[in-house]
Amino acid sequence: MPRRFAGQVHKQASRFLRSNLLKEEPAWYQAVLENPPLPLPPRAPANRSRYDVPRHIASSSADPTISSSISRRPLPVSYLEDTLRRQFFKDHPFEAFRPVSLVEAGRIQDEHPIRGKQWKRLRQRGINPSAEDTIRYAATLHEHHKYPLTQAYSAAVAQFRSLRAERDIATNTARLEAEVIGIPFGPTLVEQTFALEEKQLDTWEKKDELDASALAARKRWKAIIEKEYDTGTWSRGKQYVRLWKEGVRPDYMPVLKEPVITSAGLETNDAQKAADDLAREKMHRQQVASSVDFMNIKQNA
Repeated sequence: MPRRFAGQVHKQASRFLRSNLLKEEPAWYQAVLENPPLPLPPRAPANRSRYDVPRHIASSSADPTISSSISRRPLPVSYLEDTLRRQFFKDHPFEAFRPVSLVEAGRIQDEHPIRGKQWKRLRQRGINPSAEDTIRYAATLHEHHKYPLTQAYSAAVAQFRSLRAERDIATNTARLEAEVIGIPFGPTLVEQTFALEEKQLDTWEKKDELDASALAARKRWKAIIEKEYDTGTWSRGKQYVRLWKEGVRPDYMPVLKEPVITSAGLETNDAQKAADDLAREKMHRQQVASSVDFMNIKQNA
């Protein structure tokens, strides 16, 4: 079956009309003859394998249509502002420490109206230029005023330093006048930093107390041991032997106090109760002291 191409339909129809296979012309026949379709592009040659390529071509290059002198690496991208910025911050390293706001607005800020050939002096954009203003001014001198790059950079830096010197002198003079008049100044940035540091150091002293109180609050029942007590000194048992010879029995535990029930109910007079307990304890000690062998040493022997 022969191959049929869409661009050769009108030719096939012409052959059919000449051979009387078609009795009437199709409705589209004259229109296609007046506006024939574009011819097909030439067929691209088939890719040849390494085995089929001749030796003198295979040994030279994988793709003989591309010259070996053309570099496949992209060219380095460089801008004039980058060169000026690199040199400017090398000469003025402390300008990089000035605070700069990085907050983006809702729209891109319009460029300053003074630009191009109208920008002849750096002062035209303000008496306190930034580093980027100086770099842009040097590029403007080079591009629009046809200054050599070295001369443009030197002129921009000289004007930048002059404006900064004027601002420093004006600021110092205003500060001295304010001090003479007696205007009080707030704490400087260094003083504010030291105050914050001291405040943070004060929290370290209270940290142990806060941690202990928080731990006690988390636990409902906790034995809190008092650290302030008299440890005394070790007498090597001499105090114990002396009391034994004198007939005084040591008390390792306090006497348990039992509640006293009267006709009026549970006794609530703490002072009377303490006096009664003291009297009973004193009587008990006298009874123990009257017995020489209170440790039952003789009986056990």
